[in-house]
Amino acid sequence: MNDINYTNIVGLHVSRGHGGSCAPDCEAQLILSTSYNSDCLTNLMNEVASKANLVLAFKAVKRNKGAPGVDNMTVTEVAENLNIILEELSLALINQTYRPCPVRGVKIPKVNGGLRQLGIPVVIDRIVQQAIAQVLTKIYDPTFSNSSFGFRPKRSANMAIKASSGYVKEGKVWVVDIDLEQFFDKVNHDILMSKIAKTIKDKSLLRLIRRFP
Repeated sequence: MNDINYTNIVGLHVSRGHGGSCAPDCEAQLILSTSYNSDCLTNLMNEVASKANLVLAFKAVKRNKGAPGVDNMTVTEVAENLNIILEELSLALINQTYRPCPVRGVKIPKVNGGLRQLGIPVVIDRIVQQAIAQVLTKIYDPTFSNSSFGFRPKRSANMAIKASSGYVKEGKVWVVDIDLEQFFDKVNHDILMSKIAKTIKDKSLLRLIRRFP
């Protein structure tokens, strides 16, 4: 089968302060080891490409709305042909013939002046990215610190504020706000991928992640 390109297819963290630790606890490590054994971690593409996972991914992309990418295809247009698209997409992922499209670049004004460069993937690529994230989240999220609230399932900024209020009542008096400037512009992708590869042994999935612009 030829490579398939779908262009034409109809952080917030709260610490306790005095001696608080961000290391994953034993319970989280147990969840990781019992939920995904070594065999599962080498065969994740089937889970990513499953119809059920792709449908959930599309629903998330639909909720987030967003503009079309370089193919000018909208979320609504994908929805009109969803079954066909997801069937072909699943097959392409399993056969490793799926190739992401280029990202459409746009610049939006910053609150403090200047412009911020944003990349807008095509809708199909957003579905695949979300499908991957859904699988990886189940593996990694249980290992994260209980004090971490940013961009995690069933966690929110309001929960972080509530936790902070509890620490104040305990007598804690320091608040530290840390923001990594332009983190996503500067993060070393080779180092990031090497860390992912220590856990994820499915080489086809690792290759797919690397293909995204």
